[in-house]
Amino acid sequence: MSQEFKNRTFQFSLRIVRIIEQMPANTLGDVFGKQLLRCATSVGANYRAASRAKSSKDFLNKMKICEEEIDETLYWLELITHSNIFPEAKMAEILAEANELCAIITAICKTQATNLQIRKS
Repeated sequence: MSQEFKNRTFQFSLRIVRIIEQMPANTLGDVFGKQLLRCATSVGANYRAASRAKSSKDFLNKMKICEEEIDETLYWLELITHSNIFPEAKMAEILAEANELCAIITAICKTQATNLQIRKS
């Protein structure tokens, strides 16, 4: 497990927290903010849990949770952006980072799944 990636997912969570703190204090801001906070911070928490996996299969299961959570994070970021709740210009950087994290996590999952299949053979 990469300490660099642990740090990156942690920093991502912090950036999300800062965005949520700036969201409007209305029903949409509250609901979207809570949803985003839950899934975005879960990415780093589950990656950290994966680093303590008991087996390769356990690692893949935990990484699949990370994959689901980053995908959900992207959904909420896109919804917030397209709903004009938060300025699109301010969302571009965090959306780019979320897409990069998603690509990395997906690649890790695919590699791990392939490695598990090879071991079964």
